[in-house]
Amino acid sequence: MRRAIGPSIFDFDRQVAVMAIVNRTPDSFYDRGATFALDAAVAAARGAIREGADWIDVGGVKFAPGPAVPVEDEIDRVVPVVRALDGCGAVISVDTFEPAVARAAIAAGAHVINDTTGIHDPLMADVVADSDVSLVITHSLAEPRTAYPAPRYGDVVAEVADFLRDRVSLALERGVPAERIIVDPGHDLNKNTVHSLELTRRLGEVASLGYPTLVALSNKDFVGEAIDRDREDRLSGSLAAAVYCVLQGARILRVHNVRETVDAVRMTEAILGWREPHHLAHNMPVAQADERNDDVDARA
Repeated sequence: MRRAIGPSIFDFDRQVAVMAIVNRTPDSFYDRGATFALDAAVAAARGAIREGADWIDVGGVKFAPGPAVPVEDEIDRVVPVVRALDGCGAVISVDTFEPAVARAAIAAGAHVINDTTGIHDPLMADVVADSDVSLVITHSLAEPRTAYPAPRYGDVVAEVADFLRDRVSLALERGVPAERIIVDPGHDLNKNTVHSLELTRRLGEVASLGYPTLVALSNKDFVGEAIDRDREDRLSGSLAAAVYCVLQGARILRVHNVRETVDAVRMTEAILGWREPHHLAHNMPVAQADERNDDVDARA
């Protein structure tokens, strides 16, 4: 599970990547357009990197139902951000279901295409196959930007896993290498809260597909409905869900609250023995603590 993605190498056997959300949309789900302006989007991305984000996910069109955004407008929203972040050291992904947008983003330097419609347009797989970027394949059922009221599943986890297997097969058939595929079960996307909780509880069944598993559950409605919290008050619930997903096999977390998530992830990695403590002092002999901390500094 070692993956080279953009400028980074991730050991997903013992490492979790934090992906920061930066939306250049006037109607985004969480920030309500706070990063729609180009300078605000770039500043938010750079701020997320300073807070420890490994990855920046740039979006120009939200998933929720609404009027179509012209492809040219979406390109004008995301490509300048990608270009501005060139050389920043983080992985840069673009959240889009439009092959033309993906092609423009890749040309501008994006390292990942994050398709939340599960390769609804098979041309997306062709665009990725013709490049060296990675592809996130997400479970969702509706046509892009259309409503899917009252979704029904017999076994939501089994059906999500089957969908992802099918879409992965499509990507492989069209030339996307297996080592460049990431899967996402799509919390809340054409699912109700009971479905999303079941996906969280049984996330290991998705992770067992054998591809790095991304979860995008930050501040979502299933969190709010589970604990009766409004959108601006879901951080604690989001962190609890994120840590649980890591224990079930998630290795990439797509989030709004970067600093808090980085702390939760690094603590989880330390508990699991994947990461050394940053330093040692509590109840340590002074000489031994100094020697150990020198070793940690040298490895850093």
